[in-house]
Amino acid sequence: MLERYEIEAFLTLAEELHFGRTAERLRVTTGRTSHVVRRLERRIGAPLFERTSRVVRLTPIGERLAEEMRPLVAGIEEAVRRAVDAGRGLTGELRVAYVGESTAPVLLRAVARFSERHPDCEVHVHEAPLATTRSSLVDGTIDVLIASYPFDGMANGPALLHERRLLAVAAGHPLAGAESVSLEVLGDHPVIQYPAVTSAAFKRDRTPDRTPAGRPVPKGPVGGSFSEMLALVALGRGVLPVGEQTRQYHARPDLAYVPIHDAPPIRRGPVWLAGNTTTRVREFVRAAVDANPPPAD
Repeated sequence: MLERYEIEAFLTLAEELHFGRTAERLRVTTGRTSHVVRRLERRIGAPLFERTSRVVRLTPIGERLAEEMRPLVAGIEEAVRRAVDAGRGLTGELRVAYVGESTAPVLLRAVARFSERHPDCEVHVHEAPLATTRSSLVDGTIDVLIASYPFDGMANGPALLHERRLLAVAAGHPLAGAESVSLEVLGDHPVIQYPAVTSAAFKRDRTPDRTPAGRPVPKGPVGGSFSEMLALVALGRGVLPVGEQTRQYHARPDLAYVPIHDAPPIRRGPVWLAGNTTTRVREFVRAAVDANPPPAD
């Protein structure tokens, strides 16, 4: 295995074909450059340069080595540059996403603040389908997601949005006209279920298996998306706990939203893969907090 300084000396001399200029570029003495090249030639087992008092030129072996080595070294340098840029730079690209219309304003305020601070970093905004939120973070399609907590297995920042919980029911459901309900009613009606790929901790929080008193919660059908889940509610197939902003973004004549008076609030904020905690991600989370001051718990 060649040492870095040997590779650097060889490629610089192959370009300059002059020991003095090579030494000047490398900021070493001419004798040091000559010594490194001779040692490299002994390791290779053949001359790499023809030397006379007036001319330095590559031998056929040296020329071939230089041709094959240059793109490899350039590739290593580019890989290191990309790693440095990803790890601490604020140029390049950042991919952010939101889940559901209610989180879009939070994300857009964060993007605006981040872009003001870091105009050289291009931010791409996406809406993440419910079924691919986790996989998009794992495979790097998305760097930061604004989503509901808990989101198990991921790093997350402070909650930026708190919402009361409501129970979505069909407009003709017996609970539709109630002033409020308790979480205990989940034991009396089938609850529409999230897709299987949804975070397990999230599902335990939104659609628990048991009521606070320990009664089993009957499971209704599974929806492939949030809109599909609400459609199942409207068809009378079950009920669904939701955030209060659902009433604003999914107002429908065939649905009613009833406050759940004893449920903790729903919390939403930035989520990302811990192994992808780059400076870009940290700075975006900081911008998101500054643009959306979290409410006091």
